[in-house]
Amino acid sequence: MNTVKKHNLVVLDMAGTTVADDGLVEQAFTAAAERLGEDPATMVDHVRATMGESKITVFRHLFGGDETRAQEANLAFEAAYGELVAGGLVAPVPGAAEAIARLKEQGRTVVLTTGFARVTQDAILDALGWRDLVELTLCPADAGGRGRPYPDMVLAALLRTGAVDDVRGIAVAGDTSYDMLSGVRSGAGIVAGVLTGAHDETALKEHGATHVLASVAELPSLMAEYEA
Repeated sequence: MNTVKKHNLVVLDMAGTTVADDGLVEQAFTAAAERLGEDPATMVDHVRATMGESKITVFRHLFGGDETRAQEANLAFEAAYGELVAGGLVAPVPGAAEAIARLKEQGRTVVLTTGFARVTQDAILDALGWRDLVELTLCPADAGGRGRPYPDMVLAALLRTGAVDDVRGIAVAGDTSYDMLSGVRSGAGIVAGVLTGAHDETALKEHGATHVLASVAELPSLMAEYEA
């Protein structure tokens, strides 16, 4: 049972949760596969099923553990996604920046996490003008290399910020099954799924969501009500 009264660390996913994805991940995967002479149609189901996972891990699976090929594909993916971002195709989820501001006004520390490499994460933050929006942003490499569904980025957020003294004082929000698993495995007291991204309510709940919201814009109110 979660007996913590205040959830002062909020760990938010980016693409699909705070950043509108609109199929950009699939577009970038398609471009990367084509650049390597592969058929993206044979990969797309796995890509969809593993949304939220570290991208290099996805490519390792797709290329049967061939590390050289996986690294080539990952670089091609990051380049393709970066081109889409540079082309102005990235936008915030409506109300996301305002929700983050409200969470901070409530006295909470907010951390943004992603399954992308740091170069892509930084490109998104720059495109949105979000460099100073939160005090910490994390990618898998910042947490030892393991992305979701491992809890490492959530726990790294706790260790880096020291914002709470109990994992149950963490709130995690994301749009994928892997976001939910990562939150559950970290021991977070609130694991909120949002319906603005990859997975539906059933999938989010099956993987441990304590709450399911239409979007991250509802999170500050949910947390205030939950703690009351």
